Amino acid sequence: MPDVRIRKIVTSVEEIWHEGGPVADQPYRRASILAIIENPFAGHYVEDVQGFMEDLKPLGRDMAERLANLLGGPANVQGYGKGAIVGSAGEQEHGALWHVPGGYAMREVLGEAMAIVPSTKKVGGVGARLDVPVTHINASYVRSHFDAMEVGCNDAPRANELALALVMTNGPRVHARMGGLRAEDITAKDGLR
Repeated sequence: MPDVRIRKIVTSVEEIWHEGGPVADQPYRRASILAIIENPFAGHYVEDVQGFMEDLKPLGRDMAERLANLLGGPANVQGYGKGAIVGSAGEQEHGALWHVPGGYAMREVLGEAMAIVPSTKKVGGVGARLDVPVTHINASYVRSHFDAMEVGCNDAPRANELALALVMTNGPRVHARMGGLRAEDITAKDGLR
């Protein structure tokens, strides 16, 4: 398979102190990392693309480590998600190649993460934005951690590129009050409850 050719890495951290209610003692933090890479399959149909997932694994691991460090280390991470924007000369299936390298990398870096990593992908032009879904790292039904972070880059993805995204958060939404399963009440080991 071809080498992973990175054009740029983009990181972002949001600190949310309130959403119109009381100001939090500590901010809710959302962080993202995007890798803008060349899409080796752009412009033509390739039947067997799965091998590129293996090539993306080191990039996924590096991105997951950097992202966790933006939030102060793996112990501070409570939510995660992933996504991909495929440039216009590619196809949605090329974004699906990010599922394993992105998702498993975050779970490995975070250690005990049990929940499936929520994901989204689309084909888009330069400057396209993507809402990356976020859930709790150990139980998908923890409502306080349901969130999304908008990611994108002003000059990407170009037609022959992929914008690969990972997102992590440090806790529940700043004014979470929708009830349901609480993070401290997680008992199952199936990534659900």
